[in-house]
Amino acid sequence: MKLFSLCGLLVLLPEAVCAQAGRTSARTAVAPPPPPVTRVELLPGTERLEGGRFNGEEIRKLIGNVRFKQGDILLSCDSAYQYAPPSNRIEAFSNVRLVQADTVTITGQRLTYDGDRRTARMTSPPPVPVTMTDPRMTLTTDALDYDVNRKVASYATGGHLQDPENQLDSRRGAYDTQAKTFRFSKAVKLRNKDYDIATDTLLYNTLSKIATFLGPTTLRGQKGDLYAENGTYNTRTRQSDFKRNARVETPSYRLGGDRLKFDEKTGIGVAVGHVTLVSKQDSVIIRGDYGRANRPLGRSFVSGAPVLESISRGDTMLIGADTLVATDARRTPQGDSVPRMIFAYRKVRIWNKQLQGTCDSLTYNLRDSVIFLNRRPLLWASKSQLKADSMRLYLKKRRLDRLVLRTNSFIVSQDTLRDFNQVKGRHMVAYFRANRLHNVTVDGNGESLYYALDGDSAVTGMNKVVCANMRLAFGDDRQLASISFLTKPDASFIPPQELKPADERLSGFEWHPSEQPTRRSMFGRRTVWVPTAKPKPAKTTGKKART
Repeated sequence: MKLFSLCGLLVLLPEAVCAQAGRTSARTAVAPPPPPVTRVELLPGTERLEGGRFNGEEIRKLIGNVRFKQGDILLSCDSAYQYAPPSNRIEAFSNVRLVQADTVTITGQRLTYDGDRRTARMTSPPPVPVTMTDPRMTLTTDALDYDVNRKVASYATGGHLQDPENQLDSRRGAYDTQAKTFRFSKAVKLRNKDYDIATDTLLYNTLSKIATFLGPTTLRGQKGDLYAENGTYNTRTRQSDFKRNARVETPSYRLGGDRLKFDEKTGIGVAVGHVTLVSKQDSVIIRGDYGRANRPLGRSFVSGAPVLESISRGDTMLIGADTLVATDARRTPQGDSVPRMIFAYRKVRIWNKQLQGTCDSLTYNLRDSVIFLNRRPLLWASKSQLKADSMRLYLKKRRLDRLVLRTNSFIVSQDTLRDFNQVKGRHMVAYFRANRLHNVTVDGNGESLYYALDGDSAVTGMNKVVCANMRLAFGDDRQLASISFLTKPDASFIPPQELKPADERLSGFEWHPSEQPTRRSMFGRRTVWVPTAKPKPAKTTGKKART
């Protein structure tokens, strides 16, 4: 992830500086003094006043059109108990209404208000809930605690929040009416027209409409699901920025990574770090360091040394390249059916226990289980190197079935004395049995050159045969066992003493053992690749530069 290290530092540096500044400020800042304590004032208009005692304390019973005031707090109810001095408490009953600064309104059936501490607890038996409103939202619950000085409301018996875009339920919650932020916990569920969100801890800002998740979170939508254990979701713009085990899931695929950004409006998701793209219908997994999924186009690509894994019956096929692209099945405007496809670009590598290869580009038709190898493909199977202008590898139940070599086909293998047995032809078809190379047929312009050995220690001569059509058979030891000539062969035998260097190679011979992939080489060192805008060419003045 080298390419991200500098950018990541530049992004995180301001946050770190702000965080340090916040810590410094917290150490040096002096909390503002609380407002001076005043008596809760009974306003005119009460219909009846009686003396009495409640809970062993002297009180005034106030009945009918009862109203109180303390600072910016207005309180009204049908009846109330006002405790005698030095107490500064109120018990309010029936149609209770508390208003602070004409912005926050709390209603319920019973209120306990402490004028010295400036705290209120509102309760209301079903079916009428406690209701708290401000210009941006409405909160309902069974019991609500409100700190007048801090302007923070909290509940612990379950609550429901409603704003123009969202509905939110949780078991516990706290609302800072100044910062307009909620903190919800325990069985949190947020619903809007696009998603149902379930999490354990959530912060929600009623101004920005941004939800911040601090635990395992699932967003379920009509077109797909999102999951992460940390991150944010903007309910207004429908953009998410998820971290820690983040993934986006649709019926066709799952894209995940260390960090995932997804835009619901455009349907585009970007994953960075330990990226995994899973094609559910085909049991295909692509891993890399950078991934991008375009849901409307049904197209996803992964870069950063990506590797495709296809597993069947315990046998694994790996395909690596600079970039891997996956496309969903679709229909063209003409009504033709286009299957699900995988495209691999540049420095393509293939690895299987029985087959390894390289080429410049590759196409994998997932519906027909056909892999097309284009531009200088090289394959190794049963200790033989196979080369052609292009190849097609057919799978059956995701296991090797046959390989078609088109134009300038060539097979090379080394014997025990490290001499090269060679077969070339126009086209070839290699057949596999139990995932092993079993036989090869040569169709057109066939030529062969193979050495005759006395045991494993001496060459007795070299057979050179020209025959249009041939058949090669391979043994259980993966060595070339025999060659059958199907049409009139033109054969010659050259004794060892007459062999010349020019006789030992057929035209077009190549040998590239160092290019044969290994399983370990498939998972090379990854570097995150992120697409960037191409730099604009520098303007020229027409003057010749000095040297």
